[in-house]
Amino acid sequence: MAFLQEKNLVFFFVICSSLLSSVSSRGAVYRPPNVERLTDRFPRMPITRGMGTLFGASNIHLKSNGSYVDIVLDKTSGSGLVSKNRYYHGFFSAAIKLPKGFTSGVVLAFYMSNADVFPNNHDEIDFELLGHEKRRQWVLQTNMYGNGSVKTGREEKVNLWFDPTQQFHQYTILWNNHHIVFLVDNIPVREVINNQAISSVYPSKPMSLYATIWDASDWATDGGKYPVNYKYAPFVASLGELKIEGCMAQNTSSPTAAECSKNATFSSSNRVEGTNYAKLSKQQMVGLNWARRKHMFYSYCKDTKRYKTLPAECNAR
Repeated sequence: MAFLQEKNLVFFFVICSSLLSSVSSRGAVYRPPNVERLTDRFPRMPITRGMGTLFGASNIHLKSNGSYVDIVLDKTSGSGLVSKNRYYHGFFSAAIKLPKGFTSGVVLAFYMSNADVFPNNHDEIDFELLGHEKRRQWVLQTNMYGNGSVKTGREEKVNLWFDPTQQFHQYTILWNNHHIVFLVDNIPVREVINNQAISSVYPSKPMSLYATIWDASDWATDGGKYPVNYKYAPFVASLGELKIEGCMAQNTSSPTAAECSKNATFSSSNRVEGTNYAKLSKQQMVGLNWARRKHMFYSYCKDTKRYKTLPAECNAR
């Protein structure tokens, strides 16, 4: 009898171990479900091929013959990269390792924007990784603007299920005429479906890809309660495994999806418009539901204090 009880206990602990990958100060961190590895479908490119300096050149340090780069925030400056081309729809991904230690007020942004070309009606698709007053904790915020809709923030926030300072993790934006998908290590954490409710503010113009690290003391950590403490500087983020594949715009006009496929002024690389990328698979839907159910802690669609009338797309869900 004792042997059977011991055996049952062992079985119980094995089951628990398979469900939990680790325990953090926020509680149990659950092992993510298996999903398709979209990042394996696209080739890597050197940082030096895909991106150039945006600002803070002295705080940008190329590594491994340009395949990886460190971008640094210190007392003198932050730093940032921008893609050498603009794209209309595509697959945009990088492996990122975040700064260690006390990082309140620090923001690492991996995002797309065309504010430089369309200052009054720009589009934007954002990953914003927000430093934390507790060591090794970061908050992942996603956001989206279309046609200058900056007065209506569409933020969502999730707690990461891993320590992002220990090793590289992949952050990916899939953007096409059907939907925008934010993925972390190939797990969808957010999907924005292009439907009638959101079509007027759905990103529709060519954008550049950016990676920046900067001081956001006025808002990033508890609304600015915890500013950057430069005693812990420099804050070093590392990026690599860059993947950019999309419809490359050669001028400042706004191409359509049809032009991306046919017009000679745009690249012919446009497979993300195909049926394989038009909707999430069953596995990906499981991953999306897992991420949102277990790790999301803020959505603008549930913020009735901020919005007396929720945006139209929230009611369409």
